[in-house]
Amino acid sequence: MKQHNDDPKQRLIDTASDLLRRRGLNSTSIRELAKHANAPLGSTYHYFPGGKPQLIGIAVTQTGQRIGKLLSKALAAGPVAGLEAFLAQWRSVLLQGEFKAGCPVIAVASDDSSAEGEGVPLAAAAEVLQSWVRLISDRLRERGQKEEEAMATATLIVAAVEGGILLCRAEQSITPFDRVAKLLIQQLKQQMSEQA
Repeated sequence: MKQHNDDPKQRLIDTASDLLRRRGLNSTSIRELAKHANAPLGSTYHYFPGGKPQLIGIAVTQTGQRIGKLLSKALAAGPVAGLEAFLAQWRSVLLQGEFKAGCPVIAVASDDSSAEGEGVPLAAAAEVLQSWVRLISDRLRERGQKEEEAMATATLIVAAVEGGILLCRAEQSITPFDRVAKLLIQQLKQQMSEQA
């Protein structure tokens, strides 16, 4: 995990994202966050007066923005090349982390306690996922897909990638992700050739 030692607030946010990826939302307490960020417990409430929901919401938003930038950059080469690069990035994350870490956004979206704190964490996760769908959909529409088809394809891609990540963590194997990736690329290539 990248630490920002000179910025304790950012260090707490980065630590939250890392713990979400590894342990999920329920197991990520304020006390654990402070401990892993080497920060006094009181500093979390100083920087995040809304407590855990506020901190988790910010961590999810920042993670989503980082991934969104990578996705946007990858998609600049076209939908298929962008998808291949995006899949390669997630594959690398899974293998390097030995299947112990997944996506912090899905960790929040799949936890029923994400509705606490006026639903800030869940709302952040929903916005991030919607933003990824929009990024992909926009590139597909630029390549000639109609809006509804582009949205459906983009939703399928995000859902399949995230589902593949979860399957890999459960099975401790890259095989489910590789299967999903292969089919997504095949389907997208076929759609793009039909648009040409």
